[in-house]
Amino acid sequence: MKKRGIFFKVFTYTTIFLFIMVSVTVGLFSQQFLLFYNTNQAQQLYTSYSNLHNQLLGRSEEEIARIAGEFFSFNPSFDFYIRDSDGNIIFSTPYMDFDDDSDALGHRIRMSIGAEYTLFAVNRLASHADYSDLIQRSLFAIAGLMVIGVVGAFVFARQMTSPIKRLANDTKKMTALEDVSPSPERHDEIGNLAFDVHSMYNKLKDEIMRVREMEETQRYFFSAASHELKTPIAATSVLLEGMIENIGDYKDHPKYLRECMKLMDSQNKTITEILELVNLNDSKIVPTQDEVSLLEFVTAILPSYQTLADANEQHIKLNIPKDHLCLTDKNMLKKVLSNVILNAVQNTPSNGEIRIWSEGIADQYRICVLNTGDINERNLSKLFDPFYRVDKARTRKDGRSGLGLTIVRKTLEAMGADFELSQDKDGILFWFDLPSA
Repeated sequence: MKKRGIFFKVFTYTTIFLFIMVSVTVGLFSQQFLLFYNTNQAQQLYTSYSNLHNQLLGRSEEEIARIAGEFFSFNPSFDFYIRDSDGNIIFSTPYMDFDDDSDALGHRIRMSIGAEYTLFAVNRLASHADYSDLIQRSLFAIAGLMVIGVVGAFVFARQMTSPIKRLANDTKKMTALEDVSPSPERHDEIGNLAFDVHSMYNKLKDEIMRVREMEETQRYFFSAASHELKTPIAATSVLLEGMIENIGDYKDHPKYLRECMKLMDSQNKTITEILELVNLNDSKIVPTQDEVSLLEFVTAILPSYQTLADANEQHIKLNIPKDHLCLTDKNMLKKVLSNVILNAVQNTPSNGEIRIWSEGIADQYRICVLNTGDINERNLSKLFDPFYRVDKARTRKDGRSGLGLTIVRKTLEAMGADFELSQDKDGILFWFDLPSA
């Protein structure tokens, strides 16, 4: 069975309702018009025969018949007859119907002429024409009103169902996650519904895209993490098997045990950083608000990296005013600065320069770390990806796990801080903002 659409239903129901309303309205008005018409015809008959009636009052039977005959000779279109109290016909026009109670063919009046005689008059010809005209006018009225009503019902159904059908088509596309153009603006309930549906769809689509990105990121992370963890385990296994079998140089157990320890320490560091990333993603690390002097804080961190910088003949310049105080989590800030400064030292060429400074921006302080060197623009956006290394030839011997900047990004996001890594004219610039105390 074919399913009827909403347009067909609205149009059909509206048309049926209009037909009923038009029929009832025309029927009621027809009855009123008929009643008015009958009353008007009766009044006209009384007026037409009033003169004859007045002439017949007080007359004898012969005079009544004579006067009636003279009246008919001057008004041959009139139909009437006169009857006495015994039912005898005193005068009658030709083809007159003497059924006093019948009014099927026209309008009939009765006028008493004294106590003995009664005048009966009928407007026969006018009755036939007027009845036919009334019926025709009623039929034309019904037909005209129905045409107007059907056209109105069609327009109404179209206007009502078009936005609903459009919304239904849009929702069908939404289920397939297809692009859907915004609906035309409407200031009614259907417009509000369409706006809510499209808003919900956009939010759902954004959420789906976000989930997909998260899933893709997780797949990449687990793939890279498994590779990073599997490599030191395989290397340690090779060393241990060589020592167990006393093959060649592996007989020097103390030497290769220390190598195994280094590999395990590196793996432990990587696992610790992975767990830290997991905690940051799960929002298990909640930042606190401590008042921190930026100059004192950075000065306390620098010695850990000054030795490495000196070995590479690098120069670290610090320019942070004493009055720059900010509100932040000390542990998170230390982790961010430690990774950023270490990354700067490791990527600055010999005799290069590393500059660290702060500057006030509105009600915040911007901490900047710049190191000489350059990097391809295509690699800038990937530096925050886990286990990403710009130089594929470098290995774990450089002391890099590939998670440093990933931890920096997640930590700053947990702190709610704005940050950016970009290629500056003087080198590679990393900055982040902290609220002032």
